[in-house]
Amino acid sequence: MVSTRFEINSTPPVRYPRSIFFIISNEFSERFNYYGMRTVLALYLTQKLAYSKDTATVIYHIFTSLAYFFPLMGAILADSWLGKFKTIFYLSIVYCAGSTLIALGAIPPLNLPATSMTMLGLLFIAVGSGGIKPCVSAFGGDQFKLPEQAAQLAKFFSLFYFAINAGSLISTTLTPILREDVHCFGENNCFPLAFGVPAVLMILSIVIFVCGRTLYTIKKPAGNMIVLVFKCIGNALSVRSKERVTNPREHWLEYAESKYGKGIVADIKALLKILILYVPLPVFWALFDQQGSRWTFQATRMDGEVAGYTIKPDQMQVINPLLILAFIPVFESVVYPMLAKIGIRRPLQKLSFGGLLAGAAFVLSGFVEIALDRTNAVLPAGHESQLRIFNGLPCDYRFHTDIPNLSGFSVPSRGAFEALHIDVPDGNTTFQFRAETSEIGCVRENMTEFSGTFYLNPGNAVSYFISRKGGKSSLVEYADTAEKDRNGLPRMRLLANVQTTKHISLRHGGNTAIVYNISLNRYDQMAVTEGEYGVYVGERQIATVKLSPGGVYTLILDEFLENEFNLQTHIITPSNSVHMLWLVPQYVVITAGEVMFSITGLEFSYSQAPESMKSVIQAFWLLTVAIGNMLVVFIAEAKFVQSQSLEFFLFAALMFLDMGLFMLLAIRYRYADTGASLDSIEAETNGKKRNDALAISDTLSERSAKSTTYANEAFRED
Repeated sequence: MVSTRFEINSTPPVRYPRSIFFIISNEFSERFNYYGMRTVLALYLTQKLAYSKDTATVIYHIFTSLAYFFPLMGAILADSWLGKFKTIFYLSIVYCAGSTLIALGAIPPLNLPATSMTMLGLLFIAVGSGGIKPCVSAFGGDQFKLPEQAAQLAKFFSLFYFAINAGSLISTTLTPILREDVHCFGENNCFPLAFGVPAVLMILSIVIFVCGRTLYTIKKPAGNMIVLVFKCIGNALSVRSKERVTNPREHWLEYAESKYGKGIVADIKALLKILILYVPLPVFWALFDQQGSRWTFQATRMDGEVAGYTIKPDQMQVINPLLILAFIPVFESVVYPMLAKIGIRRPLQKLSFGGLLAGAAFVLSGFVEIALDRTNAVLPAGHESQLRIFNGLPCDYRFHTDIPNLSGFSVPSRGAFEALHIDVPDGNTTFQFRAETSEIGCVRENMTEFSGTFYLNPGNAVSYFISRKGGKSSLVEYADTAEKDRNGLPRMRLLANVQTTKHISLRHGGNTAIVYNISLNRYDQMAVTEGEYGVYVGERQIATVKLSPGGVYTLILDEFLENEFNLQTHIITPSNSVHMLWLVPQYVVITAGEVMFSITGLEFSYSQAPESMKSVIQAFWLLTVAIGNMLVVFIAEAKFVQSQSLEFFLFAALMFLDMGLFMLLAIRYRYADTGASLDSIEAETNGKKRNDALAISDTLSERSAKSTTYANEAFRED
């Protein structure tokens, strides 16, 4: 009898690293901080620090540019000196300090130098956020044993990607609500809370990260490929200057072969072929990142009310990450097969199409801006003045003046008169007037007529209020403007014609904490929270008034009998009438462009780069984002055009020309044979996300997870 012996391999599977929980939680908290702060940043710069929209745009994009520049420094620091754990820990502290500075500077009672603290805080955040960007996902990859845990590593990147999007979506939705719907320190908004909650999350991220210290696999620095690339290029240029006559080579990089070897030189040659294609790419990011600046400012001039809820201008930014999640499967299953039928199959073709979509999005934003321009206030030209007269008495007045082309006009009882285009010759700014009425009420009270002088200055508006004073009618002059509030709020002025001193207030109907006390005999405009208000004299409500975003209102309160009041509302500038949902098409188009441009570009770069250069190519991809944001700064500062709509069209034209250049470069590019394609990798992994495929392709090549850092992080952040 023959016996057969079977040996069963009972090696238990490698356990999923428990340290991953701490890394994922850290990433969620950090991304919540970054996107939450950046969502409200542009409005904080204009509303609280009083920067113009142009200057706020410059600051916003300089900050974003630095946040995408410092990943180069972070990668070098981690791989060459400190290691990933220490780099993440130290730069997170810098990051946390920046968030705390901004939050503290936004608290009015502290009377801190808010502007200086904000600028310093933004610098710290850029250093911290950018510095840890290339380290966190790579550090997560270090926790896995390869190749045994290749599949588990792919799941980690899915979780990591989910944490990024969850942090982004929640904070982009929540921080505008904290900013506008919460009222603190006597103000009708609460920027300290909008910045403070993300700052607390950043502190929490450090605590979570440190709690996992004993569980981490920490690898020592092993040198940085980015540094090696620059050293090799420097050596090639140095040797070439000495030997190009005595020992000529076919390619200038070959002069470095004696020191760095043919393999590294060949890989850098392939890298440079791809980087040539990167030259036009920053223009896309110049357009894309204006969602947080120019497009947010656009939204402040629009009506956001939908079914009783008012969309905040900065909340519109949440459309992009939501659409990204929806578009990825749609493009894979529907859009790309349709494009393939018309010949758009290759990555560079898709990337070009994505860039053209970004240009189309800015054409749409330009037309929206034209529609918004029609809702702007009518302001006087440099040679004109504007005259408004408000009548607080219960009788009509007829005015006679020596103003050219305005010799006579009437101002109705509790009504208003406007002359918006009065030519004012230089040196002649005073004009005489006489006003009279024959109505019995004013005749009986000896208020039949009065006279005086109008003072009209070029480029300015002036208003006059007819009121009862000392038993006689009189004219009160005050400086005026019909310009909309820069932050999209309603602006109002109350002109009171009361017989005795009264306590007058506006009380918000939806939020009892919002109360505005009106000072009599002061005619300043007030920016208020939008909504319906009760108008109170003492504790008695005499009327209601609705103040809508962007509107400029003058309220006339007349006490015609003792404790009997009449309130009239005059709209000086109409409220925002273009609905905020008209921004949705441009968000849809630019997000579709992002899917075709960013994701396809990352895949192309990653698949075409040599194995040793994959992390380098992703670093340069992020660098195109930094350069693109600096391009916005240049155009905003240069002020090539004065109109915002023309600026949008300028960006669109620049994008179309840029994609023309890119197409010429793409035609000359010869695709490298990289072996297994991404499509085959996806097939082997049963259709997992492309990000997972990138991670698996890297692990199967026995490379460090560092090579997928930029791909996964940039996938969301770009």
